[in-house]
Amino acid sequence: MDPKAKVALVTGGARRVGKAITLALAQAGANIVINYNASSKEANETCAEARTFGVDAIAFQCDVANRDEVLTMVHAAVERFGAIDILVNNASIFELTPLPMNDLTQWHRVTNTVIDGPFYLANAIAPLMIQRGAGVIVNIIDLFAWEPRKNYAAHSIGKAAMDQMTRQLAMDFAPQVRVNAVAPGPVLPSPEFTPERIAQTAARTLLNRWGTPQDVADAVLFLIRAEYITAQTIVVDGGEQHGRYKG
Repeated sequence: MDPKAKVALVTGGARRVGKAITLALAQAGANIVINYNASSKEANETCAEARTFGVDAIAFQCDVANRDEVLTMVHAAVERFGAIDILVNNASIFELTPLPMNDLTQWHRVTNTVIDGPFYLANAIAPLMIQRGAGVIVNIIDLFAWEPRKNYAAHSIGKAAMDQMTRQLAMDFAPQVRVNAVAPGPVLPSPEFTPERIAQTAARTLLNRWGTPQDVADAVLFLIRAEYITAQTIVVDGGEQHGRYKG
């Protein structure tokens, strides 16, 4: 699908990797719906940047873990633009959830966003895409889907579920809607990373460096445009998965 003149909804599209995806789509000519939960200032700033590419962009506050809010956002987007052609499920929560646990609040907070949110959105938007005869969904997962980390059970299990959801949705929504995923590796350090940790992470990759959010955005655009690819996951990690074996 050529993004030009299409409508793209990007969850968590106001900041970090989500912002890079939003702006890449805007630069490619897509009108943008930026979903955010708490990042109002960043969402408005990203909207303004997107409009500099000559497209329309709106920001919409919505907790994707809340189905009613999702349905309201989808309705508002369709009212504004007439359609949603591209959905990028990027919103995520990265929080500690050590096991075993007694208080399940954090477990549900993470999994409701990472699993239920993408399902609510795809379930609401895919029928519109099918009716129009075409649509693309791209899920943003990460390496935790295959490489769980201690104390991050909800995130790891959530991303693994998104990976499987990608293939299931691709099967159920075919042939009109293509569904793929992008799994970034080290493309943007967390604010708490020390210079030493940043260097250690780079050394674990085959390319001996960090990637950038733009690398993820480029992969998303590739999957949107690649008309004969569906039910696949592209790993954008500089070879980190295999770096431990480089000697």
